[in-house]
Amino acid sequence: MDETTPRINLMDIELIKKFSNEINSKIYFDYDLKKSNWFNIGGKTKVYFKPDNLSDLILFLKKFGDREKIYILGAGSNTLVSDDKFDGVVIKLGKNFSNISILPNGIIVAGSACLDKKLSDFALENSIGGFEFLACIPGTIGGGLKMNAGCFNKEFKDILVSIQAIDRNGQVLTIPGNKVSFKYRNNDLADSLIFLSASFKGEKKNRNKIEKEVLELRKIKDNTQPTKIKTSGSTFKNPINQTDKKVWQLIKESVALDISFGDACISDKHCNFFVNRNNASFEDMNKLIEYVKMSVKKKRVSF
Repeated sequence: MDETTPRINLMDIELIKKFSNEINSKIYFDYDLKKSNWFNIGGKTKVYFKPDNLSDLILFLKKFGDREKIYILGAGSNTLVSDDKFDGVVIKLGKNFSNISILPNGIIVAGSACLDKKLSDFALENSIGGFEFLACIPGTIGGGLKMNAGCFNKEFKDILVSIQAIDRNGQVLTIPGNKVSFKYRNNDLADSLIFLSASFKGEKKNRNKIEKEVLELRKIKDNTQPTKIKTSGSTFKNPINQTDKKVWQLIKESVALDISFGDACISDKHCNFFVNRNNASFEDMNKLIEYVKMSVKKKRVSF
């Protein structure tokens, strides 16, 4: 959330309220974000826009895209929201941005609000391999593109053909996947872009083999990672070219795993997963994150 972006003033709020009466999509004001993320942490946002169609999104961005501070929210599975009120616009794409289809050449097109698991299931139904790992990522296509999400040695970049996006001026553009420089949990695309959909390519594969691999990956995940609790996935990225250890190993050897700040604690199943035990605040979770970060850094320096 860029603090240099102009804040919404009362005049802008009135303009957005007027605009909300001109479209079919829903716009909410003083919207509580706590239930919109897996941590169940966070305050309110002044404006919460849930476009149901591309036309409404284009109109909104043409009117307010260069005037407002905007944050795009996906499934909220990898997001820590501040308890302070967000003085801007949170955009969460509606269900019409979660459509999925297959082209005659076998390329799958998925909207950015589509869940990763839904794409994996669709590929399975059409006997297309390469999407098995997505069954283990609890996010949306848009979020996966943003951070080049991955697991089990596969990432979004490995199956991506192209991205359809929209800029803050309401201009729709198509970006070939080979024109994007992907890194570990990152890419070089502008933060201002909003992903609309993406095209993916796998390979024909026996459906039973795909299903077997998905079940094996899910079993590994369920046995090693916490589920059905207030967590937000892996907290820290694995170090690159610095150590042969995974981040969970660094945490385990550096931190007392029973440490907690308020209701923010470390999962006893996987120490790179932090948990809201009941009613943790943003400050509680942030303190835990910073404590673990500094403890690992201190331990590594002492080696």
